[in-house]
Amino acid sequence: MHAPAPHPRKSFFLGMRLFLPVAISIASYGVVWGVLAGQAGLTPLEVVLMSGLVYAGASQFVAIDMWSPLSLPVASIVVATAVINLRMLLMTATLRPQFEHLPRWRALLAMFLVSDEVWAMTMAEHAKGGGGAAFMLGAGTLAWIGWVGSTLTGRMLGAVIDDPTAYGLDFAFTATFLALLLSMWKGRGDLVPWLAGGAIAIGVSMLVPGTWYIIAGGLGGSLLGAFLQHRMRDAA
Repeated sequence: MHAPAPHPRKSFFLGMRLFLPVAISIASYGVVWGVLAGQAGLTPLEVVLMSGLVYAGASQFVAIDMWSPLSLPVASIVVATAVINLRMLLMTATLRPQFEHLPRWRALLAMFLVSDEVWAMTMAEHAKGGGGAAFMLGAGTLAWIGWVGSTLTGRMLGAVIDDPTAYGLDFAFTATFLALLLSMWKGRGDLVPWLAGGAIAIGVSMLVPGTWYIIAGGLGGSLLGAFLQHRMRDAA
Protein backbone atom coordinates (compact mmCIF):
# COMPACT_ATOMS: atom_id res chain seq x y z
CA MET A 1 0.00 0.00 0.00
CA HIS A 2 1.49 3.31 -1.11
CA ALA A 3 1.74 6.22 1.29
CA PRO A 4 -0.56 9.14 0.39
CA ALA A 5 1.06 11.84 -1.71
CA PRO A 6 2.01 14.94 0.32
CA HIS A 7 -0.04 18.10 -0.10
CA PRO A 8 1.33 20.29 -2.93
CA ARG A 9 1.98 23.17 -0.51
CA LYS A 10 3.98 20.87 1.75
CA SER A 11 5.97 19.58 -1.22
CA PHE A 12 6.58 23.15 -2.39
CA PHE A 13 8.12 24.23 0.90
CA LEU A 14 10.01 20.95 1.20
CA GLY A 15 11.61 21.71 -2.16
CA MET A 16 12.57 25.16 -0.90
CA ARG A 17 14.00 23.81 2.34
CA LEU A 18 16.07 21.06 0.76
CA PHE A 19 17.31 23.39 -1.95
CA LEU A 20 18.54 26.07 0.47
CA PRO A 21 22.18 24.83 0.66
CA VAL A 22 22.34 24.70 -3.14
CA ALA A 23 20.80 28.18 -3.37
CA ILE A 24 23.65 29.50 -1.22
CA SER A 25 26.17 28.05 -3.68
CA ILE A 26 24.24 29.53 -6.59
CA ALA A 27 24.35 32.91 -4.86
CA SER A 28 28.14 32.62 -4.61
CA TYR A 29 28.71 32.44 -8.34
CA GLY A 30 25.77 34.75 -8.96
CA VAL A 31 27.81 37.43 -7.20
CA VAL A 32 30.70 36.64 -9.55
CA TRP A 33 28.47 37.13 -12.59
CA GLY A 34 27.15 40.38 -11.19
CA VAL A 35 30.69 41.71 -10.74
CA LEU A 36 31.60 40.72 -14.30
CA ALA A 37 28.39 42.29 -15.62
CA GLY A 38 29.30 45.56 -13.94
CA GLN A 39 32.76 45.44 -15.47
CA ALA A 40 31.14 44.86 -18.87
CA GLY A 41 29.04 48.02 -18.44
CA LEU A 42 25.60 46.63 -17.55
CA THR A 43 23.44 48.78 -15.28
CA PRO A 44 21.72 47.31 -12.17
CA LEU A 45 18.39 47.30 -14.05
CA GLU A 46 19.93 45.45 -16.99
CA VAL A 47 21.43 42.90 -14.60
CA VAL A 48 18.02 42.26 -12.99
CA LEU A 49 16.30 41.98 -16.37
CA MET A 50 18.90 39.64 -17.83
CA SER A 51 19.06 37.39 -14.77
CA GLY A 52 15.29 37.38 -14.29
CA LEU A 53 14.26 36.84 -17.91
CA VAL A 54 17.15 34.84 -19.35
CA TYR A 55 17.76 32.96 -16.08
CA ALA A 56 20.54 30.72 -17.34
CA GLY A 57 23.79 30.85 -15.40
CA ALA A 58 26.13 29.11 -17.84
CA SER A 59 24.68 31.00 -20.80
CA GLN A 60 24.93 34.31 -18.99
CA PHE A 61 28.61 33.72 -18.23
CA VAL A 62 29.22 33.00 -21.92
CA ALA A 63 27.18 36.06 -22.96
CA ILE A 64 29.00 38.41 -20.60
CA ASP A 65 32.33 37.09 -21.87
CA MET A 66 31.24 38.06 -25.42
CA TRP A 67 29.71 41.37 -24.33
CA SER A 68 31.04 44.44 -26.10
CA PRO A 69 28.93 47.59 -25.66
CA LEU A 70 30.62 49.34 -28.59
CA SER A 71 29.81 46.53 -31.02
CA LEU A 72 27.41 44.07 -29.41
CA PRO A 73 27.52 40.69 -31.26
CA VAL A 74 23.83 39.93 -30.75
CA ALA A 75 23.63 37.07 -33.26
CA SER A 76 26.71 35.33 -31.86
CA ILE A 77 25.44 35.63 -28.30
CA VAL A 78 22.01 34.26 -29.23
CA VAL A 79 23.52 31.27 -31.07
CA ALA A 80 26.02 30.50 -28.30
CA THR A 81 23.42 30.63 -25.53
CA ALA A 82 20.96 28.58 -27.58
CA VAL A 83 23.55 25.84 -28.08
CA ILE A 84 24.34 25.75 -24.37
CA ASN A 85 20.66 25.61 -23.43
CA LEU A 86 19.84 22.75 -25.79
CA ARG A 87 20.44 20.44 -22.84
CA MET A 88 17.26 21.84 -21.29
CA LEU A 89 15.21 20.01 -23.93
CA LEU A 90 16.47 16.70 -22.59
CA MET A 91 16.19 17.70 -18.94
CA THR A 92 12.64 19.02 -19.13
CA ALA A 93 11.56 15.97 -21.14
CA THR A 94 12.49 13.74 -18.18
CA LEU A 95 10.27 15.87 -15.93
CA ARG A 96 7.19 15.48 -18.12
CA PRO A 97 5.67 12.54 -16.19
CA GLN A 98 5.64 14.65 -13.03
CA PHE A 99 3.61 17.38 -14.75
CA GLU A 100 1.07 15.27 -16.65
CA HIS A 101 -1.71 16.18 -14.21
CA LEU A 102 -1.31 19.90 -14.96
CA PRO A 103 -2.72 21.81 -17.95
CA ARG A 104 -0.09 22.06 -20.65
CA TRP A 105 0.21 25.84 -20.44
CA ARG A 106 0.92 25.66 -16.70
CA ALA A 107 3.47 22.90 -17.20
CA LEU A 108 5.23 24.93 -19.90
CA LEU A 109 5.36 28.00 -17.66
CA ALA A 110 6.79 25.89 -14.84
CA MET A 111 9.62 24.76 -17.11
CA PHE A 112 10.98 28.32 -16.99
CA LEU A 113 12.18 27.59 -13.44
CA VAL A 114 14.12 24.47 -14.42
CA SER A 115 17.88 24.76 -14.05
CA ASP A 116 20.64 22.16 -13.78
CA GLU A 117 20.55 22.22 -9.99
CA VAL A 118 16.75 22.19 -9.72
CA TRP A 119 16.48 19.34 -12.22
CA ALA A 120 19.14 17.28 -10.44
CA MET A 121 17.54 17.67 -7.01
CA THR A 122 14.03 16.99 -8.33
CA MET A 123 15.15 13.80 -10.08
CA ALA A 124 17.11 12.67 -7.01
CA GLU A 125 14.05 13.21 -4.81
CA HIS A 126 11.83 11.45 -7.36
CA ALA A 127 14.13 8.42 -7.23
CA LYS A 128 13.44 8.27 -3.48
CA GLY A 129 9.69 8.28 -4.07
CA GLY A 130 9.16 12.02 -3.61
CA GLY A 131 9.67 15.00 -5.85
CA GLY A 132 6.88 16.06 -8.16
CA ALA A 133 5.74 19.30 -9.72
CA ALA A 134 5.23 21.20 -6.45
CA PHE A 135 8.65 20.14 -5.17
CA MET A 136 10.32 21.35 -8.36
CA LEU A 137 8.44 24.65 -8.25
CA GLY A 138 9.55 25.23 -4.66
CA ALA A 139 13.19 24.55 -5.46
CA GLY A 140 12.96 26.52 -8.71
CA THR A 141 11.39 29.55 -7.06
CA LEU A 142 14.15 29.73 -4.45
CA ALA A 143 16.79 29.23 -7.17
CA TRP A 144 15.34 32.09 -9.24
CA ILE A 145 15.16 34.45 -6.27
CA GLY A 146 18.70 33.54 -5.22
CA TRP A 147 20.09 34.01 -8.72
CA VAL A 148 18.47 37.38 -9.39
CA GLY A 149 19.26 38.68 -5.91
CA SER A 150 22.89 37.56 -5.93
CA THR A 151 23.66 38.89 -9.41
CA LEU A 152 22.25 42.27 -8.42
CA THR A 153 24.31 42.14 -5.22
CA GLY A 154 27.43 41.40 -7.25
CA ARG A 155 26.66 44.31 -9.54
CA MET A 156 26.28 46.69 -6.59
CA LEU A 157 29.44 45.35 -4.88
CA GLY A 158 31.48 45.48 -8.08
CA ALA A 159 33.47 48.47 -6.85
CA VAL A 160 34.52 46.50 -3.74
CA ILE A 161 35.03 43.02 -5.25
CA ASP A 162 37.08 43.78 -8.32
CA ASP A 163 38.54 40.27 -8.54
CA PRO A 164 36.12 37.46 -7.51
CA THR A 165 38.85 34.81 -7.85
CA ALA A 166 40.71 36.39 -4.93
CA TYR A 167 37.86 35.24 -2.68
CA GLY A 168 37.51 31.79 -4.26
CA LEU A 169 34.02 32.61 -5.55
CA ASP A 170 34.88 31.31 -9.01
CA PHE A 171 35.06 27.74 -7.66
CA ALA A 172 31.49 27.85 -6.32
CA PHE A 173 30.11 26.97 -9.78
CA THR A 174 32.25 23.80 -10.00
CA ALA A 175 31.67 22.84 -6.36
CA THR A 176 27.90 23.05 -6.74
CA PHE A 177 27.81 20.65 -9.68
CA LEU A 178 30.21 18.22 -8.00
CA ALA A 179 27.91 18.10 -4.98
CA LEU A 180 24.86 17.52 -7.18
CA LEU A 181 26.67 14.82 -9.11
CA LEU A 182 27.54 12.94 -5.92
CA SER A 183 23.95 13.24 -4.66
CA MET A 184 22.75 11.40 -7.79
CA TRP A 185 25.27 8.56 -7.43
CA LYS A 186 23.47 5.19 -7.49
CA GLY A 187 26.43 2.84 -7.71
CA ARG A 188 29.31 1.72 -9.88
CA GLY A 189 26.99 1.41 -12.87
CA ASP A 190 26.94 5.20 -13.10
CA LEU A 191 30.70 5.43 -13.41
CA VAL A 192 31.00 4.32 -17.06
CA PRO A 193 28.53 6.83 -18.59
CA TRP A 194 29.88 9.63 -16.36
CA LEU A 195 33.46 8.98 -17.42
CA ALA A 196 32.41 8.57 -21.06
CA GLY A 197 30.48 11.84 -21.01
CA GLY A 198 33.46 13.64 -19.50
CA ALA A 199 35.88 12.14 -22.01
CA ILE A 200 33.63 13.06 -24.94
CA ALA A 201 33.27 16.63 -23.65
CA ILE A 202 37.03 17.02 -23.27
CA GLY A 203 37.69 15.57 -26.72
CA VAL A 204 35.10 17.78 -28.43
CA SER A 205 36.35 20.88 -26.61
CA MET A 206 39.81 20.23 -28.07
CA LEU A 207 38.53 19.65 -31.60
CA VAL A 208 35.49 21.90 -32.01
CA PRO A 209 35.43 25.60 -31.11
CA GLY A 210 32.63 27.02 -29.01
CA THR A 211 30.46 25.28 -26.43
CA TRP A 212 29.39 22.21 -28.40
CA TYR A 213 31.34 20.05 -25.93
CA ILE A 214 28.55 20.56 -23.38
CA ILE A 215 25.92 19.07 -25.68
CA ALA A 216 28.24 16.32 -26.93
CA GLY A 217 29.26 15.22 -23.45
CA GLY A 218 25.70 15.28 -22.13
CA LEU A 219 24.25 13.39 -25.09
CA GLY A 220 27.11 10.88 -25.23
CA GLY A 221 26.95 10.04 -21.54
CA SER A 222 23.14 9.90 -21.51
CA LEU A 223 22.90 7.63 -24.56
CA LEU A 224 25.55 5.27 -23.18
CA GLY A 225 23.80 5.18 -19.83
CA ALA A 226 20.46 4.38 -21.49
CA PHE A 227 22.09 1.66 -23.60
CA LEU A 228 23.72 0.02 -20.58
CA GLN A 229 20.50 0.19 -18.60
CA HIS A 230 18.59 -1.41 -21.49
CA ARG A 231 21.13 -4.24 -21.68
CA MET A 232 20.85 -4.85 -17.94
CA ARG A 233 17.06 -5.12 -18.21
CA ASP A 234 17.35 -7.59 -21.10
CA ALA A 235 19.84 -9.67 -19.15
CA ALA A 236 17.51 -9.77 -16.18
